[in-house]
Amino acid sequence: MGIKSKFLWARLLPRSLVLNTATLGGIGNRSFMPGTLGSILGFFLYAIVFHYLNPFFYGILMFVFAYVAVGICDAAEYHLKEKDPSAIILDECVAIPFLFIGLNAYNSNVVELNAWPIYIGGFLLFRFFDIFKPFGIARLQKLEGGVGCVADDLVSALVTCLLLHGCVLTQIPSQ
Repeated sequence: MGIKSKFLWARLLPRSLVLNTATLGGIGNRSFMPGTLGSILGFFLYAIVFHYLNPFFYGILMFVFAYVAVGICDAAEYHLKEKDPSAIILDECVAIPFLFIGLNAYNSNVVELNAWPIYIGGFLLFRFFDIFKPFGIARLQKLEGGVGCVADDLVSALVTCLLLHGCVLTQIPSQ
């Protein structure tokens, strides 16, 4: 498979480190629904790292995680000689913070509306968009290397984020 790399730094990492990171410690290799498991781990990542971050640091960290994920997924595809294999679940994991942009502890509307239905609904919507890939999301997987591996998940998360914001706005009581 002739995958070209724009992420040479990731290809220079040891193969075992790349594959363990891309499969989140091998979980992607051993599970029945690897994408769903990667998304659940992404929710824990969001809850532990992102939920209480102010918007500036949330944005910076989100893009750093996405950049690293693209590089790692690029190198993992190279080592596995396969385009976006289901064992790679790092892409789902890092996409979850994108779907909760603006819906964390700093949004008083989310806190007022009880956040759990928003988070569970967002998770389910994200899985729907990630599995069925409507609205041309499937075409993003055809992008080269790690970009294609991660881009469809990030766009699925951003579409979900827009829908969640719409739901939150319709539930805010008039003042």
